[in-house]
Amino acid sequence: MVKLLAKLDLSLIIIVALTLGLAPFTPPHLYEKLILLSRGDLTSPLDWFDLMMHGTPWLLLLAKGVVFFGKRGQ
Repeated sequence: MVKLLAKLDLSLIIIVALTLGLAPFTPPHLYEKLILLSRGDLTSPLDWFDLMMHGTPWLLLLAKGVVFFGKRGQ
């Protein structure tokens, strides 16, 4: 998994996170889904799919940052 993350281009992950991760932009869909999750109202399978689809780019960006900064510290 770390090798795959190392091969992914950081700028591409940032672009995907800013476009798909925030779309639609007013208000961001991910924000709405996180609010539903925090209230316990995320019950529909479509809502879970939306959360996964809009959250995955941000998780990839976070993982890429951990791998990138982990290598710099060595």
